[in-house]
Amino acid sequence: MTHSSDRLSAEVRDFQLDEAVGYLLGRAKSSISNLVSQRTMKELGITSTQASMLFMIGSGRCELAAELARHYGIDASAVTRLIDRLEKRKLLSRVRSSEDRRAVRLQLTEQGYEIAARMPEIFCGVVDKALDGFTPEEVGFLKSMLRRILANTGESVEGPR
Repeated sequence: MTHSSDRLSAEVRDFQLDEAVGYLLGRAKSSISNLVSQRTMKELGITSTQASMLFMIGSGRCELAAELARHYGIDASAVTRLIDRLEKRKLLSRVRSSEDRRAVRLQLTEQGYEIAARMPEIFCGVVDKALDGFTPEEVGFLKSMLRRILANTGESVEGPR
């Protein structure tokens, strides 16, 4: 009986996954996301995606469900389900636009704003832990390289804040 590993080509078998930039970027993103999730669930009682969406709405970066879908790279139906959950928890409401009756804007409730206001501290706390031991110059260089990756892949890039 042959094992599936016997059929792998030398190219696949010898590929150094832990040296692949894409793999390392993915793992780093996943690790940071998991730490943010742990904190938002423990401290706020909601998922990191829900908390992050509240932040994006509260900061004025996204006002419509379609903008959230584009920003997070998820389909509109998934965003609608997330918004439904947030609305059910009274963290946001849907408000029909007075300029365009077809558009439904998302507006945070007072409790939604309170959660959104906590997110910078949570994001920074997790990232500070991840970047422990990095010099300010290394952090600046990392941000510069990540912006270049985003630009090279056609993503819009915001400058330093």
